[in-house]
Amino acid sequence: MNDMSNKPMRGTWKDDEMLECVSVIPEMPNVASFTFRAPSGALFDYQPGQFLTLEIPVPGGTVHRTYTISSSPSRPRSITITAKAQSDSIGTRWMLDNLKPGVRLKAFGPAGLFTNAASDADKYLFISAGSGITPMMSMTTCLWDEGTDLDAVFINCARVPSEIIFRERLEQMASRAPGLEVKFVVEAPDPYAPWTGYQGMFNQLMLGLMAPDYLEREVYCCGPEPFMQAVRDALAGLGFDMDRYHQESFGAPVEEEADQPDLDDVVPDEESTAEVYFAQSDVRHKCTETDTVLAVARAAGLNIPSGCTFGVCGTCKVKKTGGDVHMVHNGGISEDDIEAGYVLACCSHPMGKVSIEI
Repeated sequence: MNDMSNKPMRGTWKDDEMLECVSVIPEMPNVASFTFRAPSGALFDYQPGQFLTLEIPVPGGTVHRTYTISSSPSRPRSITITAKAQSDSIGTRWMLDNLKPGVRLKAFGPAGLFTNAASDADKYLFISAGSGITPMMSMTTCLWDEGTDLDAVFINCARVPSEIIFRERLEQMASRAPGLEVKFVVEAPDPYAPWTGYQGMFNQLMLGLMAPDYLEREVYCCGPEPFMQAVRDALAGLGFDMDRYHQESFGAPVEEEADQPDLDDVVPDEESTAEVYFAQSDVRHKCTETDTVLAVARAAGLNIPSGCTFGVCGTCKVKKTGGDVHMVHNGGISEDDIEAGYVLACCSHPMGKVSIEI
């Protein structure tokens, strides 16, 4: 037997010690995972979903850049960040071009409030877009490593399949844990590479197909703000308890509770009165904000042609000439039509007084 009694206990890494790069793994063009160790041999203690701030020695001086940790605290001997360089990147571009094993950087943290560490949920739904996948990878890996009663649906959206970060790793994990379901959504396939998965923009229909029991799950979301807005709208429109929704923008991770953004989303209220004026028919009909324009038209004895009633087919497109509606559609109307004032009656809720051209 090995005598472990004389081996020194490893301490916990503190950010007064520099990190040493031990590997650089290219994930795809302009994206790489950088793994660090503590030169002292200290272990890393953090919560899945948190971030590090790196001090990067770019030409002309140092810059500080924040990166979500993509590794899991269940593997404490090293720590990994996965970074994507944009066209105007300075710090990340320097890292991709210069950071090699043996290079040391000053780092601060870990920090951040976006984590499931304190959650008592039994079922999770992770929804991300692009490099917003990194905190989800940390949380999912931690749950996977714990190995008990894993029940998570992991959804990632990307422009094309070749830009899905961690795709092979996630598929490998899912193949060894029946409680992990992995779903990918792409805007378009890669050239000469057929894609048989979900295609288009993430919407309510996809959510219902990928996670039929979404109402029972704790939701964590990360990505660009327009993407997260679409996710929030989809969930709220389906009656999800938004107290069980958590989000982090990959552009601005939150460190303090006071810095949490106020999610002042529009949510129709069944107790708030509204009114729809059908201009060509000269008919006014009172309703509530939770009624759809289509339902109000039918109640007023008017006919708006409709098909799916779920914002997909576009049959019920009508011109709005006044007022505001809250519309959560599923791809049945173009941005140009919306800009021109059109709405889908089946999924548009009147917010106050609204005028419709029928």
